[in-house]
Amino acid sequence: MKRDKRIKLLEIIREHVVNNKKEYILVFLLFIIGIFLGVLFINHIQEAQKTEITNYFNTFINKLKNIEKLNYIELLKNSIGQNILLAIVLWFFGTTVIGIPVVFGLVLYRGFCLGYTIAVCITIMGLPQGIIFVLLLLFLQNILLIPAILALAVSGFKLYKSIVKDRNKENVKVEIVRHTIFSFIMLLVLVVSSVIEIFLSTNILKGFIKYF
Repeated sequence: MKRDKRIKLLEIIREHVVNNKKEYILVFLLFIIGIFLGVLFINHIQEAQKTEITNYFNTFINKLKNIEKLNYIELLKNSIGQNILLAIVLWFFGTTVIGIPVVFGLVLYRGFCLGYTIAVCITIMGLPQGIIFVLLLLFLQNILLIPAILALAVSGFKLYKSIVKDRNKENVKVEIVRHTIFSFIMLLVLVVSSVIEIFLSTNILKGFIKYF
C-alpha cells in the first residue's frame, strides 16, 4: 500500500513537471545564473575582502569545533522561521502581476547565495576539502529546499500567466486557490528541509569538522 502511494506521488510530481516544463526550465536557468554570479563575485573580490571572508569562515569552523552541545531547538526555530518567511514572500508576490520580477529575483538570489557559499568553501579550503565540506553542509537539505523554491516560483509564474490571459474573475480565483494550496504543500517541504538541515546535516558536519 505504502509503495503504491509513493509511486502515485512520484507520478503526480513527474506529471506536474512535464506539464510545466517550460516554466521549470526558465526558473532553473535563473537559478543557475544566480549560482554563476555568486561564484563570479568571489573570484573577483579584492584581497582585503577575501581576507575578511576567510577570517569569518575560520571563526565559524573553530566555533563549531568547540561547541559541545548545540541548541537544536533554537536552530530549528530560526531555520523554519526563515523558510516560512521565504514561502510567504514567494506566495504573496506570486499572486500579483507586478510581483513576478520579485519572485524571479528571489530565485536568482538563492542561486547567488549557493554559488557564493560553494565558491567561498572551495577558495578557502581547496578543491577536495572544499567540495566535501559543501556536500556535508548543503547537500541533504538542498535536495528538498531547491526543488521547493523552484516549484513555488513556477506556481506563481503560472498564476501570473493565468491572470494575464484570462480576465474571468472566477477562473482567476480558482487559480489563486490552487496556488495557495500548492504553496502550503511546498511550505511543508521547506519545513522538512529545515529538520534535515538541523538534525542531519549539522550533526554530520559536526562529526567530520575535526578533520578540516
